[in-house]
Amino acid sequence: MARYIAIIDYEPEAGMFGAYFPDAPGATAMGSTEEEVVANATDALEEWASDTVAGGDEVPAARSYAQLLKSGDYPELGKGGMIATIPLLLELGRLTRANISLDAGILALIDEEADRRGLTRSAFLASAAREKIKAST
Repeated sequence: MARYIAIIDYEPEAGMFGAYFPDAPGATAMGSTEEEVVANATDALEEWASDTVAGGDEVPAARSYAQLLKSGDYPELGKGGMIATIPLLLELGRLTRANISLDAGILALIDEEADRRGLTRSAFLASAAREKIKAST
């Protein structure tokens, strides 16, 4: 899974955090807390990548923190600018069948919760996986 560096700064006058991605031009996010800006940055990166692919372009590779520092293009790195590594959650728009094994009790709970939410088992599992991956940032 690709992880992109987000550069985050704090604007005291606005009481907001802002984030942008050196390797995802135009993808930006705001938030009133560090947690909120990271969550919003994850969504912004996903939307940017989806738009890039829909436009027929390839998503550029993510550079490491060391590569960004070495480039010298981002003077805020190492001088008060905070960073976060954000996972790229890019859905490709095509379904793939997967064979997984689960405990029968867990599977019954998954089916019960999926039904309660009006989802298929697959949609519920995909949603749960997406949420778990986002929470790992």
